[in-house]
Order: sequence, then structure tokens, then C-alpha cells
Amino acid sequence: MAESVITYLSLGSNMGDRLAALEEALQILDAEPLLRLASCSSVYETEPWGVVDQPAFLNLAAGFATELTPLELLIKCQYAESSVGRVASYRWGPRLIDVDILLYGDQQVTVIEPNLKIPHARMRERAFVLVPLAEIAGHVQVPPDGAKIDDLLGRPGATEGVTRWGQVTRS
Repeated sequence: MAESVITYLSLGSNMGDRLAALEEALQILDAEPLLRLASCSSVYETEPWGVVDQPAFLNLAAGFATELTPLELLIKCQYAESSVGRVASYRWGPRLIDVDILLYGDQQVTVIEPNLKIPHARMRERAFVLVPLAEIAGHVQVPPDGAKIDDLLGRPGATEGVTRWGQVTRS
């Protein structure tokens, strides 16, 4: 059996019943035999990023212990998205669910096809990622420079547009 790694995911939704979509995606991921939900942040309402003319998102961060490889994890995340009902849209557009891999232990991963970059390529720029992630993993260091999540939040404007909204209900 492979050694367990802690991975952090970002989940977001801005269509339909946003909270139900987040909860369903978490349940699907947690039901996977080699993924065990270890931590889950509060839910935050966040302003859209990239394409701003769309509804606000609900976002959260979740930590999982896993024996999956990064590519296997990507496939499980895509399966959760499609199971919840995500359909292809335009870049940064509205979506029923989005599941992104932020960190996979202390590893750096780059795979061209399918497109996978860990740490997530734009996580340092996104308050909707950093705020929930800091709640559950503020002490975690981000490769390659080892900056702590909490320290990344110390920059001016780093928490702008992010409001604590509530909690997911976990069964």
C-alpha cells in the first residue's frame, strides 16, 4: 500500500443550490476508498474572479488523506464534478461545481496532458482559495519557496471579496 499524503482541494459553486453542490462533491470524494476527508473549512461567499459578470461563488477548502497519485486524484476530482452535474463552460465562467487540487503533500507536479499543475498555478493570487485554505492549513508551506499559507494572506488585499457564509453539513 502506498504511503498516505495530505492533499488540499478547493471546491466552488455559483449556480443552482450552491451549498448542496459543495456538500455532494465532498460526499462523492469522501466515498472514494483511497480518499479520507481529514478537514473542511467554513464556506465562504466570494466575488467572481476572472469573469466578474456572474453570480457570487460559495467556496471551501478540504484536506484529504490519500494514497492516490496526483493523476488518479485529478480523475476522482473530475468524476465528482461530472457526478454533481458540471458541464463544460468557458474559462472562469459560472459553474455548478469546480474541484481543484491545490497541494499534494510537499510535491510539485507538472503534467502537460491532462493539464495538471501542483501547487495550483494561481492559488497565491486568489483570496477565495487562500482564505478557506488558511482556516484548515495556515501552517502548511507551499512549494517551491516554502511560503506559509498564513503568510500569503498577509499581503495587502489578500482577503478582499471573501465573506464567511456558513458550514457544510457532513453526515
